[in-house]
Amino acid sequence: MAIEDGKKVMFHYTLTVDEQVVQTSEGQQPLAYTHGSGEIIPGLASELEGMNEGDEKSVLIAAENAYGKVNPDAFKELPKSSLPEGLDPKKEMMLQAHSPEGKEILVRISDVQEDSITIDLNHPLAGKDLKFDVKVVSIE
Repeated sequence: MAIEDGKKVMFHYTLTVDEQVVQTSEGQQPLAYTHGSGEIIPGLASELEGMNEGDEKSVLIAAENAYGKVNPDAFKELPKSSLPEGLDPKKEMMLQAHSPEGKEILVRISDVQEDSITIDLNHPLAGKDLKFDVKVVSIE
């Protein structure tokens, strides 16, 4: 049985970015999703299409088919006074914030000025090409 829309798929993966392993399911439960439902990035879904149980492959997903290109409008300057008391902001520090809808999101501090910080609201992997090593475990 091949992977196609509507099939429940379980697969193991290792994600490598800039030659560094960022995430893996090795030693854990495989990732489960329903193919065609938009639960995984489009480029990876496209590469998994047609694979069968037990199949393995390495794929390179371009940024625009993963988390998109870096959006320059997603950088916002905030006063340091808006940060939690006692927090010493550093460049590249990750912070948890809340979207206008109340959803928790991760933001990266891209710059620290004397009285303000600039945060990057892009996904941490935006602008990055992603290498996935995948192995299909099951298809239902």
